[in-house]
Order: sequence, then structure tokens, then C-alpha cells
Amino acid sequence: MASPTPTDTAAHDTSQIPAPEGSITVTVRVLRFNPEFDDEPHWESYDVPALPTDRVLNLLINIKSYVDGTLSFRRSCAHGICGSDAMQINGVNRLACKVLIKDLLAKGNKRTTISVAPIKGLPQMKDLYVDMEPFFEAFKAVKPYLIAYGNEPTHERIQSQADRERFDDTTKCILCACCTTSCPVFWSDGSYFGPAAIVNAHRFIFDSRDEGSEERLDILNDTEGVWRCRTTFNCTDACPRGIQVTKAIQEVKQALLFKRV
Repeated sequence: MASPTPTDTAAHDTSQIPAPEGSITVTVRVLRFNPEFDDEPHWESYDVPALPTDRVLNLLINIKSYVDGTLSFRRSCAHGICGSDAMQINGVNRLACKVLIKDLLAKGNKRTTISVAPIKGLPQMKDLYVDMEPFFEAFKAVKPYLIAYGNEPTHERIQSQADRERFDDTTKCILCACCTTSCPVFWSDGSYFGPAAIVNAHRFIFDSRDEGSEERLDILNDTEGVWRCRTTFNCTDACPRGIQVTKAIQEVKQALLFKRV
């Protein structure tokens, strides 16, 4: 049975939010949900003054600070590094701290509507934050750390520039979950490891210093591993760090097929 479409509620009074010179009005529609009071998520609207150079995160902070302190969302560094503020912005997974209002405006338009909702596929705990535990369980399951056997070396493990470049792209992951929660397979079956877990396995599978590649490949050869990927490129499009996620998944598949890394 399909979930009911969330209903809209009346807009809030946002007159207390400071309106800097040159600001425009942005209607921010937020998919709200408080498990203590709500049976289903619902949309609430806020007309917020904003500068074109503001980020979506700025608008959410202003709503929380001046209008409704109960609005809940995660944030930390606000510079696209921590990955805390991943959410759907106009239906696309993005980091709220990296999306500028001017990039959401139609040319010549002085007013726009932005819809903000939590990322899909993980339980909505309250408003814009979700339960990340299933995501991190998948991450931990692929053993995302250097594995080395034998005696502890007496000097550092030397690696050539070419060896380092082999897995350089997948070191950029910030575990924001944008890629994993943009994946239709993950939406329909949360037991799929998901792109982020595979990316972090890739980072060590192709590290010349690591000796645990076979273990990780065996894990990812499971029915919920890399073979569930349908190559839709949603994950690559969603990554705020520009990681070629789909390419990394294909390289892990090739490693399994040819039994070489």
C-alpha cells in the first residue's frame, strides 16, 4: 500500500527574520515530522528573506532561530566537509551548506520555492534528520580500515605515487549518505550495502599496502553486495565530493570477476 501524500499546512509568520538589503523572498517548504505528535509527515511553509549568495542551510538556521525552534536538522562544519546536513533539496540529495539560493532561482526570478525533505531509505526520526545507524552498520561491515598481517614493520610502508592514485578518488568520501540514499535499490531493500559502503571498501581493496582485499571482496560478493547495483548513476550524480561512485562499484565487480586487484 502506497504511503499517503504529505499535506500542506498554512505558512508561518516569518516577519521576525532580518531582511538584509537586496534580499528576495524564498518560500521554504519543509517536510516536518514529530513522532510525539504526528502520525504522518506533513509540509510546512516559511516565507524567508534571503540573499542570492545565502545557502539553504542559512535559511533553515534562520527559521529555527527566529520562527520555530522545534525545527530539527543536523549540521556541523557548514563547509561541505562533515556531511551532516545531507537532505533532499527540490527532490535531489544535496548538502544544504553547499547549495546557493542563486543556483535555485530561475533567470530573472525574484521569488522561488524550495522543498526540503530528509534523505530517503532511512527511518525519519524527526523533521530533516534520519536514523543513520543502518548506513553505518553497512559501512562497518566492509572492514573500512587497513588490514596487515605478520610482524609489525620497522619502518613506514612505502607507496608509489601511482599506487596512491589508484584509489585516490574514493578517499574523498565524507559519509554523508547522499549516494546511498539516492539509490533505488537501497530504497526498496535497506539490506543492500549501498554505494557508500562499496566506495569505502574500494578505498582499501585497491590500496597496495592492504592485505585484506580478499576478505572484503568475499563480503561484497554476497547477495546484498555489489551485484545489486543497477548502474543508474544516481549515486555519482548525488555525491557532493564528485566521487565517481558508479565507476568504483564497477571496478569492484571486475575485481571479483577476474580475481585480481
